[in-house]
Parts: sequence; C-alpha cells; structure tokens
Amino acid sequence: MTFEVIKPGLLTTIQDLGRPGYFHLGIPEGGAMDRAALRIANMLVGNPEDAAGLEAVFMGPELTFNEDRLVAVAGAEMPVYLDGEERAGWSSFAVGAGQTLKFGYLKSGARIYIAVAGGIDTPLALGSRATYPIGALGGFKGRALAAGDTIPVGRPSRDAAERKLDPAMIAPQSRPAGLRVLPGLYWHRLTEASQKRFFEDEWKVAPEADRMGYRFRGGRPMEFLQREQPFGAGSDPSNIVDGCYSYGSIQIPGGTEPIVLHRDAVSGGGYFTIGAVISADMDKIGQLQPNTPVRFLQVEMATALDARHERRKRLDEIRASLTRGARTGR
Repeated sequence: MTFEVIKPGLLTTIQDLGRPGYFHLGIPEGGAMDRAALRIANMLVGNPEDAAGLEAVFMGPELTFNEDRLVAVAGAEMPVYLDGEERAGWSSFAVGAGQTLKFGYLKSGARIYIAVAGGIDTPLALGSRATYPIGALGGFKGRALAAGDTIPVGRPSRDAAERKLDPAMIAPQSRPAGLRVLPGLYWHRLTEASQKRFFEDEWKVAPEADRMGYRFRGGRPMEFLQREQPFGAGSDPSNIVDGCYSYGSIQIPGGTEPIVLHRDAVSGGGYFTIGAVISADMDKIGQLQPNTPVRFLQVEMATALDARHERRKRLDEIRASLTRGARTGR
C-alpha cells in the first residue's frame, strides 16, 4: 500500500522515535520533536508506538491514498479535511482508496503527526526510519517530502480500529510556556546576578527555531565571571575548548540568546552549556511557535524525575483509555 504526496506542506518529514546509540559518532537520536503526539497518533490506529509517521511543521501536506486505510492526526491544532469534509484531530478515521487528506490553517501549536495503520515502511537506516536531513539519512531518500513522492506503508495490525482520545487527557499549554531547567556543568561560570535574571526574565521563541535547536531572545544579557581563557577556547567568555552536549542542553553564545538543543542537534562543540531542559518538557518545545513567551523555571533532580514519572503515567492512562475505546467501538 502507498500514498502519494500531492503537496508536501512547508516541511514534512518521516519520523519515528529516533535512532539512539550513535551520539558518540556525531549522529543525533533524532525522531519526533513531540514524541508523545507521535505515540498517541500511532495508538489511535493500532500501530506500535515507535512506528514511523509524518511530522509536518506549521502547514500540513496534501496526500492521496491508493488503498483503504485508517489514519490519525495528533499534535498541533490544525483542521483536517478528507475530500473536503472535516475530521477530528486526536482521533482515527477511515480513508478510502482515491481519497485526499488536506489540512487547514494552523490554529495553535507547531507540529502535527500523521499516523497510518501499518506505519510508513521506508527502509531502516541504523535501525530507524527517522529523517535526519543534515546527514541525508533515513526517511524518504534522507530528505523532506516533495510533491510526487510515493510513500510505502506496511500492513495494519489486528488492533487497527477507530478510536478517539478524550480531550481532557491532552496536556494543557500554559502561557507563558514554562520550561523546567536543571542547572548544569558550567552554571558556575555565570555571575549570581545573571543566574537569577535568567529565571526572572520572560523570553520569546526566536524565528531561528528548528529540529536542531530553539533560540530564545528578549531577556537580559548574561554576565560571566572573569577568568583566563584556556588555550584554544578563543576570547569570548561563553567559549570553552570543547565539550559534550546532552539532549536539551542550553547554550548562550556570547551571553545573549539561549539555544535549547533539540532532536537533530550536534553532540559537542565549543560553547559551554548552563544546564538542560528536563526531558518531560522537551515535547512542549516542539509545539512552540516563534514569538511565544517562555519562562525558564529552576528545578532540582527530584522534581525532574517526578515529572518524568508523571509523563509516563499520563501516557499509560492514554494507552489504557484507547485500548478500552477500541474494545467498545468508541
């Protein structure tokens, strides 16, 4: 079974939950920017949660299917149309052979996830179908989708059935968005006043926000403690000789605009990192539009671990709810 890309949207790529295990070679984990939304879209059509689907940014694609199949859309709020008739998000619905899936204008959020029963069946690259465009790896020919592409889909599972997620189970978005941060390895390089201001100030998502990282601006510049720069670190106090970057690390090049490193970020470099956004809040970043106000919130490890537990608990509840819904036909 295949579907054809009539219009690709602004940036539509094939993504799954990524390819862990190659970061030491400079290949990022990649995968969906909003992992929960992709997982839920797959649950809705009865796929394994790590099955490959489509991630579309700001504008949805136009797709025509050559066979009857179950489809679900999750993530950002964007109207869904099947042959001109609106369908609900966060639910699965039948698409007939020859029918066309289209999308309206984005209302909130940034990324939608489209799951097809059976999962996208492009070749695996290092164990994953996730598209890493910079490395021309995975997905469909290692790139974003283009008009005329024909995308293969696997066989649906026996669990393929129409389901709908209760809207009350979708995590609400606050404004300004709150991103919880664990101060890290180079936090001590900031003055105490700058450490305080980083969490006091309101920042905004800059236009330079993509799969590699999200830049934020609008807060007061950081001040660094004076030191003699090590050989090879350059003259800027935000530079180091070299260091490893964890997923979610926060750089502040030149001390002016924080950058949170995301799914396709490099594994190391010459800017120090002041800490990291906790894993439970990384999906939230993937749904932030440019100019969205943001506050960074300082937390300790215990809070980060509790948040991770709560996120897993929420997904467990959604999983159980959709399993019951399939049995009852709702």
